[in-house]
Amino acid sequence: MSESAQKAVILLSGGLDSATVLAMARNKGYACHALSLDYGQRHHAELAAAKRVAAALGAAEHKILPLSLDAIGGSALTDKSIDVPQAGGEGIPVTYVPARNTVFLALALGWAEVLGSTDLFVGVNAVDYSGYPDCRPAFINAFEQLANLATKAGVEGQHFKVHAPLIELSKADIIQVGTRLGVDYSLTVSCYQADEDGTACGVCDSCRLRAEGFEAAGVPDPTRYRA
Repeated sequence: MSESAQKAVILLSGGLDSATVLAMARNKGYACHALSLDYGQRHHAELAAAKRVAAALGAAEHKILPLSLDAIGGSALTDKSIDVPQAGGEGIPVTYVPARNTVFLALALGWAEVLGSTDLFVGVNAVDYSGYPDCRPAFINAFEQLANLATKAGVEGQHFKVHAPLIELSKADIIQVGTRLGVDYSLTVSCYQADEDGTACGVCDSCRLRAEGFEAAGVPDPTRYRA
């Protein structure tokens, strides 16, 4: 990566989707500044996965910021008194974290402005996903407008772009793209209730979508599941 490469901020959870996005951004020639959030998530093991992925994919820098969304709760991912569902259902599931992507993108935007970058990457997906409202194209478009209204850089004529390259891909498509780009999915953790070692439960919505994606892609699933 040359020192003159254009900088981008990539939201990196440590899961399958964001790892693929990091690889895609790197493949486009960006100097990738990866941002992970320690937000009080039940599946804390994803942060160790994010470190592994950032190192493996050559991120220029990786920050993990503290953010106590568990202080307000309201989600099975941030409130351990709410069980993680083991089957899909109607409506938006309890694994939805209120305003999570809004907050995460706001922090990515702030760091981008400091870095002199106008490119944000996020691994939201509106095909094989859990129905979260902040994973839809309308949300991404609206946030991009906000970014250009709410920042000094935007007011002074720079144009922020929110890249969501997975938004119209199936999980199988995402895995195939990542595999071509050299993503080692054994480094990632997607499970909503992974243990400290990153071992997946195999029954939550995220595990189900991930396993179905590997099967549909015809790619061996490297996920470690609890027996």
